[in-house]
Amino acid sequence: MTLNDELLAGLGDSGLEQIAGMLGTDPLTARKVIEAVSGTIVGGMARNAAHPDGADALRDALEDHLDADPFNGDVASLTRDGHSILGHVLGGQGTEQAAAGLAQLAGVGTVTIMKLMPLIAPMIMSLLANRAADRDMDPGALADFLDREQSSLPGGLGDLLGRLLNGIFGGNVPRQGLPYEPYRTERQVTPGASGGIGTPCTEREITPGTSNSEW
Repeated sequence: MTLNDELLAGLGDSGLEQIAGMLGTDPLTARKVIEAVSGTIVGGMARNAAHPDGADALRDALEDHLDADPFNGDVASLTRDGHSILGHVLGGQGTEQAAAGLAQLAGVGTVTIMKLMPLIAPMIMSLLANRAADRDMDPGALADFLDREQSSLPGGLGDLLGRLLNGIFGGNVPRQGLPYEPYRTERQVTPGASGGIGTPCTEREITPGTSNSEW
């Protein structure tokens, strides 16, 4: 089972319907958009982990996400953590570039993708943390695993996301800044209830690429 398979299982029908509502589309299309978003995040992690420093930083960060449950967490906290993760994985400008490319691919607005990406990122981080712990992965094994995950994408989507990531990275890895920050659940919610995944965040939005002490 791939991380994307686990992601969809964790979301369940309720979470998928909420994301479909956010995207203004049907659940089947939402699944495809989620796969593209998760594939971009995993691909960015794989690019980072291709370098020893990046692999070490990511492996250390996973320890802080072992106890997280982003599928049943407060959306505001989830979004903050997601922006932090995306800032380290893709960089601020890279996140915006990825959102624009994914929006064009999915046929939805860039702003909508920018809301979805920081929700998906902590979910991927948590699933990866559990997988790494279960298999006792060191940084090298983690890098190999991410490469295999990236290769598991369907051919056409894998090629498209590969070109998108090449445009973002240009052969380089974003400079590592502050340590990845763990996801902290401030208020537990049930998917589909008020405050769940499909509820707009009413707290201060964090714009990727801007100076923020929480990253």
